[in-house]
This record gives sequence, C-alpha cells and structure tokens, in this order.
Amino acid sequence: MARSRFAKDDDESDINLTPMLDVVFIMLIFFIVTATFIKQAGIEVRRPDALTDEKKPTVSVLIAISAQGDIWIDKKKVDVTAVRAHIERLHAENPKGGIVIQADREAKYEKLKAVLDASRASGVTEVAISTEE
Repeated sequence: MARSRFAKDDDESDINLTPMLDVVFIMLIFFIVTATFIKQAGIEVRRPDALTDEKKPTVSVLIAISAQGDIWIDKKKVDVTAVRAHIERLHAENPKGGIVIQADREAKYEKLKAVLDASRASGVTEVAISTEE
C-alpha cells in the first residue's frame, strides 16, 4: 500500500519541459533568421580620403585590394582571374546588394580596374569604392 501512494506522488510531481523547449527553439530560429552578419573582406586597408562620400545601405560583396596588389574576398586571397566567379556567386546569394571595393591608397590602379571589369562582366551595376570620412 505504501509503495503505490509514493509512486502516485512521483507521477504528479513531474514537470513537462516540452512546451518550454519548443519556445526556446522557436526563439533560436527567429534570432538566426533575423540576424545581420557583418561582411569583412579579410584585411585592413588604408582607404583614400574623399570629400564627397555616402553610405551604401546594402552590400552583397566586399572586396579589398592591399597595397601589394593582393585581392581579398570573404577573408580569402583570390587570384585576379577568379574574381568574377566569386562576385557572381556572392551576388547570387544577395542579388539586391551591390559591390564595395576597399582599395588601399598604395594599391595599383591595374588591380582596381581588373576588379571593376570583373564586376561589370558579372552584371553587377551597383559598384562603389570605399573611402575614409
């Protein structure tokens, strides 16, 4: 008799955690979907100064050109011949965004022109060059 009474108390004292876990998972999914991720090119560059500049609201591709002429996209060093493929892939993920090129003050114009040509060949019309304020 005594055992059945204790077993009955144990069943009534269980807490059902399923609804709480459902809420936690829904909140996690919500935060993952609505989170904005900061895009980084991969290296720090010394951008040139400009008197007239304006902020770009949406950026899908961020490209950095170092003083030595290295091209960086998505924290990876990229060869000049592969820039177009990277631009097309990243622009396909976010077609509403544009391209921002962060060229170092000491970078050669040839590399900047090559990146601009690759962006034009990939069909992206929103291209901007990043400057210091």
